[in-house]
Amino acid sequence: MAQEVRGVIAPGKNEPVRVETVLVPDPGPGEAVVKIQACGVCHTDLHYKQGGINDDFPFLLGHEAAGVVESVGAGVTDVAPGDFVILNWRAVCGQCRACLRGRPWYCFDTHNAQQKMTLASTGQELSPALGIGAFAEKTLVAAGQCTKVDPSVSAAVAGLLGCGVMAGIGAAINTGNVGRGDTVAVIGCGGVGDAAIAGAGLAGAAKIIAVDIDDRKLATARTMGATHTVNSKETDPVEAIRELTGGFGADVVIEAVGRPETYKQAFYARDLAGTVVLVGVPTPEMKLELPLLDVFGRGGALKSSWYGDCLPSRDFPMLIDLHLQGRLDLGAFVSETIQLDEVEKAFERMHHGDVLRSVVVL
Repeated sequence: MAQEVRGVIAPGKNEPVRVETVLVPDPGPGEAVVKIQACGVCHTDLHYKQGGINDDFPFLLGHEAAGVVESVGAGVTDVAPGDFVILNWRAVCGQCRACLRGRPWYCFDTHNAQQKMTLASTGQELSPALGIGAFAEKTLVAAGQCTKVDPSVSAAVAGLLGCGVMAGIGAAINTGNVGRGDTVAVIGCGGVGDAAIAGAGLAGAAKIIAVDIDDRKLATARTMGATHTVNSKETDPVEAIRELTGGFGADVVIEAVGRPETYKQAFYARDLAGTVVLVGVPTPEMKLELPLLDVFGRGGALKSSWYGDCLPSRDFPMLIDLHLQGRLDLGAFVSETIQLDEVEKAFERMHHGDVLRSVVVL
């Protein structure tokens, strides 16, 4: 029997979000209903609201979440009612060519719940953000989107691994392969960029250079582990990074903005045979031009990082353990905790750069 819960809906492009009653069906085969305890307000949710992802309105927003499994459908064995889980938006299939080659973090056939949640008032089907829809008291997901972790961790910090923090840490550790003694530059010091800084620190980078146009964000980046900061509104970031690395450039440059201008900075700020990692998300109309000879002549690797190239079943428990050991301060990413009806105001604060992460606590 479907349950009625409150959820945050984006009704149309650039329209204010609102809290409405949502019907959550009982889980079918391979599905789970999760009682949400906390969900971060991510830039991707704002992109959905603005119509920047697609136009499948109305959306049930929220995806950076943690909670407790309430019920599961037939055939579910990996999680059970009562398990504390972090939700992920890339449930691997186990059967595609990437999975069968032992690279499930590149799974080409990730999946979501088959059933749809609906508006109680009209019966209209909702599009859950990233297949999750967790700005709600409960949500329906594919069971593979649930990753069981140590329940002693706070849900408000655990949920952040569901998207932005995992994307940044993974960009450094998994995609960038940052190693001990490496020099790393991170361009863009929002939530993902700061997570990349933290990830570079975990990997043992010797020098971590944070680049942004906002001095407030640069100050926060230092608390996350940046050893040097560059305000690119005042200083040429390529020259500054070269100066800080003996004239060579960084071993790994992580671009966490998603713009052609900042990508070019990342490209030219790396050392010969260095690595560029794009984890910032560009918009469809953006184009990039680079001299092909420079691409050839500088060598190295130009990589895109999908969700930090993470494997949730491997990475989420590990990072939660590091947090509980005091080696990864996930709490530092939480600027404020809010209620469901404050999400619209949280978007405004995010737009103005006033917060690192607002987290809805239910």
